[in-house]
Amino acid sequence: MHYRRSDAAGGTYFFTVNLAERGSDRLVRHVDDLRVVTNKVKQAHPFAVVAMVVLPEHLHAIWRLPPGDVDYPGRWSLIKAGFSRCLVKDERIRASRQAKRERGIWQRRYLEHPIRDEADWARHVDYIHYNPVKHGWVKRPVDWPHSTLHGYLDRGMLPADWGEQMGDEVGGYGER
Repeated sequence: MHYRRSDAAGGTYFFTVNLAERGSDRLVRHVDDLRVVTNKVKQAHPFAVVAMVVLPEHLHAIWRLPPGDVDYPGRWSLIKAGFSRCLVKDERIRASRQAKRERGIWQRRYLEHPIRDEADWARHVDYIHYNPVKHGWVKRPVDWPHSTLHGYLDRGMLPADWGEQMGDEVGGYGER
C-alpha cells in the first residue's frame, strides 16, 4: 500500500516513529544499535539530523534532506529494518506481518510533518527536547541522555537550564 506523504524536495521534516509494543523499552535498551544503523543509513543516503530524542517506545526526529531529495520513507524503512535485524526475535509476530516477512518491532506507519518556517522549526525542536519531561521520564530535559539537546547545550545554542521552566508551554504535536 502506498500512503500519501509530503514530498518537499530537500525539505525539513518532523517525525514521530513508534514501536509496535507501546510498553516496550527496546529503543533505549538498544539505543547504540539504533545509532549505528542510523549512521550507516546516513552514510549511504545522506540527511542531516537537526534534532532527535529516543524514548523507550518511540522517537521524535527532525531531518533535513539534501536538495532535490524526497526519499525519507526509504531511509526510515532502512533504519527500521536494520534496527530490527539487530534484535533477537522474541516479539509476537501477527500472521499478517509473517505473510509479508515483517517483524513485530515497529508500527508500520509513522507521522511526518514538513517544517514550514523558522517558528515551526523552533516549536518542534523544543517539543523534541522537552519530550522526556512531558512523558515523565525525567524532571529536567538535560537529565535525559538520548537527546540532541546535549549537542545544542555544548555548542551554546541553548542555556544550561533550558526547559526547566517550560511546563505545559510545549505543544502536543506528534503524539498518538
